[in-house]
Amino acid sequence: MTTVKAARIHAYGGSEAVRVEEVELPARSNGQILVRVHDAGVNPVDWKIRSGYLRQVAPLPLPFTLGGDFSGVVEEVPAGLGFKAGDEVFGTAVVLAGGSGSFAEECLAPAGAVAAKPNSVSHAEAAALPLVGVSALQALTEHLRVAAGQRVLIHGGAGGIGSAAIQLAKHLGAHVATTVRGDDVDYVKRLGADIVIDYKTRKFEEAVGAQDAVLDTVGGDTYARSFKILKKGGRLVSMLEQPNQRLMNEHGVEASFLMTQVSAERLAKLAKLVDQGALKVRVGETFPLSEASAALLHQEKNPPRGKIVLAIA
Repeated sequence: MTTVKAARIHAYGGSEAVRVEEVELPARSNGQILVRVHDAGVNPVDWKIRSGYLRQVAPLPLPFTLGGDFSGVVEEVPAGLGFKAGDEVFGTAVVLAGGSGSFAEECLAPAGAVAAKPNSVSHAEAAALPLVGVSALQALTEHLRVAAGQRVLIHGGAGGIGSAAIQLAKHLGAHVATTVRGDDVDYVKRLGADIVIDYKTRKFEEAVGAQDAVLDTVGGDTYARSFKILKKGGRLVSMLEQPNQRLMNEHGVEASFLMTQVSAERLAKLAKLVDQGALKVRVGETFPLSEASAALLHQEKNPPRGKIVLAIA
């Protein structure tokens, strides 16, 4: 058995619940890859899992290792999975999806959620990509089916998913509007947004005309109001809200809910876009594994403009 340091919880709670301790990795199954983790990305879902927000819909046996996104180097892999020891890879090892958790010196990841790391970026940048990048890719290409010349509104453009979505929508040839706080206006303009709306000072309905598509990462009233600015036959996808059939019928539009599914195929597409220069990720603060608790607290209390990363190697 392999013994590694890992950030784990033995009970749900706040930052005090996170312990960095020695743990034995479970035996590797035939469909898993053993990866030496170089960096691990921190996402909002990580502190929500720590707090127990998902325990009713996705119960997990305690204790378990936190984290999903990672970038690192393959140590062991069964034959026939397309990788070899020494390969640089990125992906997800979240326990909810059959991994061992990425906030650790080594992790076990399902082969179906791992791909070759983009060549043009560091491990830290690659570790920040899987969940937000795949979410944006799924939303724009599979749910909204964005095409050149279309008008797209992205709510929460300064967030991890929103900032990736702005860049990908521009790469697809769309005209992009986005909603942000006032201090994020310049940031999203640099990402390529054509229209930037400070939602605290102006309603987005007053700032944009009819849109072909809307990506909602905010929910609530913002979601409901978004139906009003869609063209007939337009599409809306939300990260937070289930489709509202009444509003769909009233406005003659499609609506869907995005459940992000990180797969090797989507990660490979993402890596290609990164290496083409179509997508850049901004790493914000970096914490050592020993300060995983502080990293999660920072993500929870002070949502960053760039991605938080745990430097593990």
